[in-house]
Amino acid sequence: MELRSKRNRIQIGLLLLPGVAAFAIFTIYPILKLLYMSFLQWDLGSMFEHSFIGFQNYARVLSDETFHIAFVNTLVYTLVTVPGQMVLGLLAAVLINSIPRFRVTFRVIYYLPVITSWVIVSLIFRYIFNTEGMLNYLLTNVLQLSEANIRWLDTRWGGLSVAMMLGIWKGVGWNLVVFLAALQSVPQELYESAAIDGCGSFSKFFYITLPSIKSTILFALVMLTIGGFNVFTSIKMITDGKPMHQTEVVLTWMYNKAFTTGDFGYAAALSFIVAVTLVFLAILQFKAMKKNNDAS
Repeated sequence: MELRSKRNRIQIGLLLLPGVAAFAIFTIYPILKLLYMSFLQWDLGSMFEHSFIGFQNYARVLSDETFHIAFVNTLVYTLVTVPGQMVLGLLAAVLINSIPRFRVTFRVIYYLPVITSWVIVSLIFRYIFNTEGMLNYLLTNVLQLSEANIRWLDTRWGGLSVAMMLGIWKGVGWNLVVFLAALQSVPQELYESAAIDGCGSFSKFFYITLPSIKSTILFALVMLTIGGFNVFTSIKMITDGKPMHQTEVVLTWMYNKAFTTGDFGYAAALSFIVAVTLVFLAILQFKAMKKNNDAS
């Protein structure tokens, strides 16, 4: 029996070995390599000779004014798009869950933007809001509400607003599917008991629905926060950081430093600062949700 148990453990280990090896090679090693690079002077001028400079790359990132702008832009993008996606997704899920027919049809319609290419929809939004784009044509030539074209993408908050609208529009469908699955798992007996006690729709929503899907709300919050800090394609395609790096986010600025200026040490340090920020925000979110659960 002991020999068979040992043989089973060996077989399980051999089956897991390819996956563990792939994870180590393609995940663990790049992370450790990136951490190592963040402590070196690694740029185009020192491609073959890397000198250890300690935390100088981190100091450069934290003292960089453009990084401050990019970090604030990323934070604002996350603070706007995450609640927007969650609120609209939850509202759509509640409405679809309340109708007996065409649930699948509406779910497919709402989910179509999610599976649409970021590059394609970003180019469409850039075309719509461009100075010579479709929206300005409608406002000036068709509706005649404006005498001159509005430069939507040529200001910091104008460009970011367009990217945030795109982020919310594209993410509602994902939240809809997640929240709809959670709503369908809420016991109907709770709603029937509440109806007998005379509770209305709003009371049922706030005292039954929301407490029942708290774990799903936390999951969506954490995932969307990570997604908000990982915004890249929409900013890159719509504004490309213009004007004068005023619409940069942390990933576009990291890309710029790594592949435009060749400052890989700076980019590596920036990536770990963002990772630590995400871990900190996730811990805060978990603690806030746990405190709310304990209070209730």
